[in-house]
Amino acid sequence: MIILGVDIGGSGIKGAPVDTEKGTMLSDRFRVPTPEGAEPAEVADVVAEVARNFDWKGPIGAGFPAVIQHGVAKTAANVHKSWIGTHAEELFSKSTGCPVRVLNDADAAGMAEMRFGAGRGRNGVVFIITIGTGLGTAVFTNGVLVPNTELGHIEMDGQDAEMQASDAARQRDNLKWAQWGKRFNRYLQRLDALFWPDVFILGGGASKKIDKFLEVLDVHAEIVPAELENEAGIVGAAIAAEALVTAQ
Repeated sequence: MIILGVDIGGSGIKGAPVDTEKGTMLSDRFRVPTPEGAEPAEVADVVAEVARNFDWKGPIGAGFPAVIQHGVAKTAANVHKSWIGTHAEELFSKSTGCPVRVLNDADAAGMAEMRFGAGRGRNGVVFIITIGTGLGTAVFTNGVLVPNTELGHIEMDGQDAEMQASDAARQRDNLKWAQWGKRFNRYLQRLDALFWPDVFILGGGASKKIDKFLEVLDVHAEIVPAELENEAGIVGAAIAAEALVTAQ
């Protein structure tokens, strides 16, 4: 089926129609900068702009940087704090005139990787980690998503791990890839010891440079790069919205 996928981030809101049977975008993604402050009404207007760009009338899936329970944002990472308690699905449905399914953005990327990318066919415990402004996590056990894990916020050195081990932290502290990799390895070792996953799938922008830090990573789990790269969030959001069609 063809569903519009939208990936809402702290700096940009991107979308494209997706063939959810093939896991491919059917056009170049359309991107609009995230409004400064990223308040609910302004973000909803941009989501509507993305839908209008494709003259979209059908179901929409949206990945959002927050814990999402039953369509409601429970946290607000890189968006305005007024999102907390906002029913994101209702807000976006009203702004677009379309049925909308909203889920955590890392969960969306994970769903895409599990169906069409590096997680395809894998059983056991699989961690997808998106390395960017923060550290997003998606956890699957025998192919079933454990939603809203938010494990980028475990403690490291008295701070959220993402303050030490994200790509933004690497850039902030002007670290070489191997230097940063040692920090990131400490983060992986914490997850490895607590959850004993079978594989870590590394996504996000930093995953394109995995050859520059892979040799300093030392955990029990297998480590592989994600395959869908920047398309994962859009594709996964569309996959999540398939349920809107089957429920009709």
